[in-house]
Amino acid sequence: MSAPGVLSFTQQGWELVLAKVKRAVVYLDAACAESLHWGCGSTRLMEAVGDPVCYLREFEPNAIGGKTEQPKAVFVLSCLLKGRTVETLRNIICRSHFQYCVVVTALSHAVHLTANHVPAATAAELEGQQPVFEQLEEKMCEWMGSMNYTAEVLHVPLLLAPVAPYLALTPAFASVFPLLPQDLHLLNSARSDKRRLGNLGEVDATALTPELMLQMRCLVSGLSSLCEHLGVREECFAVGVLSRVIAADLANYAPAKNRRKTATGRASVVFVDRTLDLTGAVGHHGDNLVEKIISVLPQLPGHTNDVMVNMLELTALQIQEENQNVVAPGCLAQANDSAARALWEALLNTKHKEAVMEVRRHLVEAASRENLPIKMSVGRVTPGQLTSYIQLFKNNLKALRNHCGILQLGLATVQTLKHPQTAKWDNFLAFERLLLQSIGESGLSVVLNQMLPMCKPSTQRTNDDYGPEDLLILLIYIYSVSGEFTVDKDLGEAEEKVKKALAQVFCEESELSPLLQKITGCDSATNLTFHKSKIAVDELFSSLWDIAGARSLMKEFKSVYIPGNHAHQASYKPLLKQIVEEIFNPEKQDPIDIEHMSSGLTDLLKTGFSRFMKVSRPHPSDYPILILFVVGGITVSEAKMVKDLVASLKPGTQVIMLSTRLLRPLNIPELLFATDRLHPDLGF
Repeated sequence: MSAPGVLSFTQQGWELVLAKVKRAVVYLDAACAESLHWGCGSTRLMEAVGDPVCYLREFEPNAIGGKTEQPKAVFVLSCLLKGRTVETLRNIICRSHFQYCVVVTALSHAVHLTANHVPAATAAELEGQQPVFEQLEEKMCEWMGSMNYTAEVLHVPLLLAPVAPYLALTPAFASVFPLLPQDLHLLNSARSDKRRLGNLGEVDATALTPELMLQMRCLVSGLSSLCEHLGVREECFAVGVLSRVIAADLANYAPAKNRRKTATGRASVVFVDRTLDLTGAVGHHGDNLVEKIISVLPQLPGHTNDVMVNMLELTALQIQEENQNVVAPGCLAQANDSAARALWEALLNTKHKEAVMEVRRHLVEAASRENLPIKMSVGRVTPGQLTSYIQLFKNNLKALRNHCGILQLGLATVQTLKHPQTAKWDNFLAFERLLLQSIGESGLSVVLNQMLPMCKPSTQRTNDDYGPEDLLILLIYIYSVSGEFTVDKDLGEAEEKVKKALAQVFCEESELSPLLQKITGCDSATNLTFHKSKIAVDELFSSLWDIAGARSLMKEFKSVYIPGNHAHQASYKPLLKQIVEEIFNPEKQDPIDIEHMSSGLTDLLKTGFSRFMKVSRPHPSDYPILILFVVGGITVSEAKMVKDLVASLKPGTQVIMLSTRLLRPLNIPELLFATDRLHPDLGF
C-alpha cells in the first residue's frame, strides 16, 4: 500500500461525501467542484447518486430548487457557513420540497467559532461540541417546514485539487497573493500613529485585516487536516512575510495540539511567498508542454487550474466559431481514466519534445487496441500527424468511449502546438535571455530602452508583436529578476519614456481587456483618456518597484540573477531551487532566511537556549517528509524542478508540493492588481 499523500487525502474526503449523496440533488460551489474534478471526477459522484437522472447544480443564489419527487439534498461547500452563504442555503431550501438536507463544509467547526468571534478560551471549553453546526441544523429543519425532517452539518476537509501524486492546489484560496510594500499604506490606515508599520518585516497576524487573517485561518484548518491524514507532527518554516503569518498560525493552531501528541511521523512544512520571485512565474524558461497548454488554451469556466479543449474535431460538426459551444469541452483532468492519467503524469514530468512523442505513442497504442487503420510514422511529431491519429476514432463510439481521456489530452496538445501564442513563446524566451545579458552588462536603463520599440499601439501591431498584457509580463520579469537597484538620471529617463509609450498603447486599444479595465479603472476604451492612462501606468510602475524590492528583507536569498562571465552567460536561478539547496545543504547550518516558527513554550525555550548552549533547533531537512507550500501560485516546471532536486539531494525524502493555483504568465498581473487582496470576499 502506498504512503498517504494528497490523492488519498482528497479521495478519502470525497468518499465521506459520496456516502451521503444517494438519490440526492447535489449542490457544489466552484472550489469543491474543482477538488472533485481532479480528485475522483464527476462520474464517481453521479454513480454514487445512483439515480437515472442525476441532478448536479452549482451552489448560487438562483440555483433551481428541488421538486416534490426530490426529497433529499446535499450541499458541498468550501466557504464558511455564514452570511450570504446561509442566505443562499435558506433560499434554495425554502423554494424546494426537501425533507432531508446534508451540508458538507470544507472548514472545521473550530474555524466557524473563530469566524463568530468566540474567544479562544471558550472555544477550548467547547472541544467535542459543535454548537454552530447544531444551530444551522435546527434552522434547516425550520426552512424545510418541519422539525421532524432531517438535517445534518458535517466537516470534511475538501481542501485540495490533486494535480499529480506530488502536486496539489487549493482552489478555494486561488486569489491569495502575498503582501507588497504598497499594502503597508492600507494596513497602516487602520492603525494609530504609534503603531504604524515601518516595513513589511514588522507585519504579523495582528497587522492583517480581519478578513485576510480569517482567510489564512481557513487555509490553516485544511492544512492541519492534511497533516492529520499523513500522520505527522509538523515543524513549520517560512520564507516571506505572509508565509510567516501562515506558518506561525499553523504552528500554534490550538485544535492541532492534541493531534500532534499522538502523531508517529514527522514532516517539515515550508511556506514561501511567491512575490519573492515572480521571474519564474512570468518567464518562459519552462520547457514543458503542460505549461504551454495551460498558458494558451482558454480556462475551463468556474475553474482556476484546468482548460477547455475543443472537441469538435471528433464530431461531424464543422469547425466554426458558431459551433464552439455546441459540444461540451474536454479538459486535462482525467481522474477516472488510468491510461489518460498515466499520460498526464508523463506530460508533467517530461520536456516538451519528449511529451509530444509520448502523446503520439499513447494515441498509436489506443488505435492499435481498437484495430483502427493507423499509418505508422517516425521522426518529428507534427500537429497534422497527431490530428490524423485522433480522427481515426471519429465515427467509432466504442473506441471514443474507451479512450476519451487520451483523446482529450491529444487534442489539447494539437490545439496548443497550432496556437499563435505558442509561436510567441520562443520569442518571449529569446527576449528574456537577451534581457538577462543586458541587465548584467548595461543595466536596467538600457533594458528599458530596448523595450521601447516593442510598445506599439494596436493599429501598428502584427500577430508577432507584443500586446499590452505581453508588455506587462515582460516588465514584471525585468523588475523581478533585477532586484533592488540604484536610481540614476538614465534610469529615470528610460522609465519615463516607457511609461509614456505604455500609456499611449493603453489609450489606443479599441477594446479594454478585463485586466486593463482593472489597471486603468475604466470599463470602456472610449472613457480612457491619456491622462487617466498615464496615472494608471505611474501606479503600475510603483508596483514594479515593489516587485524589485521584494527580496530586500532577505539576507541570503537576495538575488535570483547570476551574472555572466567569460565561461558562462548570465542566468536566472529560481528562488525555489535556492531554498531546496539550502534545506539540504550537508553542512546543516541554521538557514538564515528559512525561519522556524515555534509552536509553544518548549520551542521558545529551545530557541533561547540555543543562543548560548548546544541546543539544536529544528531544521527543515530533519524529517522524511517535506511539504513545500508556495503562497500565490506555482508553475508546472517549478514543481517538477523541486521534485527532481529533492530526489537528487536527499533520496528517499517524500516531497509534497502545494500551492494556491497553477500559474500561467498572465495570472501574475491579474493577482498583482486585484483590488480585494487585503479584503477577500469570504461570503458574508
